Amino acid sequence: MIWSGDPTVWKRHAPILFPIIGMLNRGQYRLDGAVFSMPKHGFARASLFHIVEQDRESVTLRLDDSDGTRAIYPFSFRLEITFKLAATSLSVTARVTNLAARDMPVSFGFHPAFRWPLPFGAARRDHRVTFAVDEPAPIRRMDDHGLLRSVAYPSPVDGKTLRLNDDLFVDDAIIFDGLCSRALDYGADGTPSIAVDFADLPDLGIWTKPGAEFICLEPWQGFNDPAGFDGDIWAKPGIVAIAPSAMREFSMNISIKGLPDDR
Repeated sequence: MIWSGDPTVWKRHAPILFPIIGMLNRGQYRLDGAVFSMPKHGFARASLFHIVEQDRESVTLRLDDSDGTRAIYPFSFRLEITFKLAATSLSVTARVTNLAARDMPVSFGFHPAFRWPLPFGAARRDHRVTFAVDEPAPIRRMDDHGLLRSVAYPSPVDGKTLRLNDDLFVDDAIIFDGLCSRALDYGADGTPSIAVDFADLPDLGIWTKPGAEFICLEPWQGFNDPAGFDGDIWAKPGIVAIAPSAMREFSMNISIKGLPDDR
């Protein structure tokens, strides 16, 4: 169900976004009067995680702070992610623990890229995303620097349904920062579909490169800097505070619906 990661199109499959999401203004953030640089989506997606536990159905991976991370994110932390299979479902649970002596600013996001079209015989043009409830709230778009434009745009969702087509992504991702749903269904009518549940995450990005054979359905806590934002990271929209010695959990469940009984 997951995109192949063809490097000639987009080399990733399902990166982990931490401790920021999207782009920072000028690639930098401010904290306590100091300025730090941070790459798009943070550093976790390009970091080596270590295996903590594994069995036939699950694996837990860990990323700890290091000299390299502390140079751009001056906090001691632990990020553990557990992937667990059960029949036709995959649960992904991330636990972020603050090991520092002060509050830690965090955004976190999942970024799974699913095949578009799914391998069930329906045409690409017939695929759609169906939300749990109506989604009339305006959406956000990015400018040429990957920052949120100050204006909001009318929702392309018709009731609960977003019919997918490449024109939606000519201006990059669709960003839902006023989302009501915490679950969605992706697929084509009359064929098996993928359900994504994300009770712990209030925001959502949907993205592809026009013409590519993948669609990213990305539950987020937080999003890109607004254009012109120059405040402290604590004022950045979508940032949450994790207290010293505290842990915050972010989870997503992916399941395949409607498979024949013999699959």
